[in-house]
Amino acid sequence: MADKRDYYEVLGVDKNADEAALKKAYRVLAKKYHPDTNPGDKEAEAKFKEASEAYAVLSDPEKRRQYDQFGHAAFDGGAGGGGGFTNMNMDDIFGSFGDIFGDLFGGGFGGGRSRRADPNAPQRGANLRTQVKITFEEACFGTEKEIEIPSKVECKTCGGSGAKAGTSPVKCERCGGRGQIVQTQQSLFGMVQNVTTCPACGGKGTIIKEKCPACHGQGYTSKKEKLQVSIPAGIDHGQSVRLRGKGEPGKNGGARGDLLVEVYVERHKDFQRMDYDIYSTVRISYPRAVLGGDVVIPTIDGDVAYNVKAGTQTGTRVRLRGKGVPSLRNRKMRGNHYVDLVVDVPTKLTKEQKKLLEQLDKSFEDEENKKNKKHKK
Repeated sequence: MADKRDYYEVLGVDKNADEAALKKAYRVLAKKYHPDTNPGDKEAEAKFKEASEAYAVLSDPEKRRQYDQFGHAAFDGGAGGGGGFTNMNMDDIFGSFGDIFGDLFGGGFGGGRSRRADPNAPQRGANLRTQVKITFEEACFGTEKEIEIPSKVECKTCGGSGAKAGTSPVKCERCGGRGQIVQTQQSLFGMVQNVTTCPACGGKGTIIKEKCPACHGQGYTSKKEKLQVSIPAGIDHGQSVRLRGKGEPGKNGGARGDLLVEVYVERHKDFQRMDYDIYSTVRISYPRAVLGGDVVIPTIDGDVAYNVKAGTQTGTRVRLRGKGVPSLRNRKMRGNHYVDLVVDVPTKLTKEQKKLLEQLDKSFEDEENKKNKKHKK
């Protein structure tokens, strides 16, 4: 056995490696060299077998003790070793690897049972999606909307069985009513189990010989259904309202899925929203910015009078506390409304207005000259 590599070297671990380190190292090598991922590659197959042999020995405390004491001779009968590795078949090697191969490939190596859902067990129906359009104000304060959706209901003719009146579904002969086809075969790496959905019954375990003429064997029919949707205050664009039990019907007696109503909020001509805060712009006259005074600011609650301070500069942002969007979780809590004040500079003036501004400009110029002369002294 001199041509064999050291098992620790094969796995790339030191001699003090614990069980977790051994498993981790083997998982990496098994995934890299497994024949399923390297079809026809003899070198990869040899490395896979080498790594599997090393792990089979080192993961077994007794075999590892013998290997540490006698090396490879412990398993060729040359050192009083216990049993000989060469006499082990492949099932012995892979029999304890079920968890590893199950994680890596979802397979049933070494006779391990693959865990698959029972096709005859109740299955919840799929969720459905639809959209509803609302205004900016409706998103802020909530609203009620009526929608119409195509809905699947149990066929009244067959009672949901899908079979013609007077008949009933029969057990599938192909799978014996299990809904699955299990194929087991011997391979180089042991017994391999392959479980697939029965193609004859689609996993139901039963076959409808004579289909219901009303639903064509589906067990349900379609109809338009009107639903009332309560849109909560504070909802934002792209969020959804869930209507439980209004989705696709379940299978084998399973519950219906849900209907997710996605909300589309129309843009507002004046307001922009960010989280629960609202932003807008209000233009004020030049005299109002200079002298100060009340301006009217539109909000979602209506117009609000706000006193502008004298000497307000363009771009000044003011905050209207609690005039934003109500919180989805607590309607008593609201965001703020932020308003950017923009000074409106007139582009057209009457002769009188122009004369007054020129007088004002002259007064500013005289005041500036006085300051400059005082500074020079």
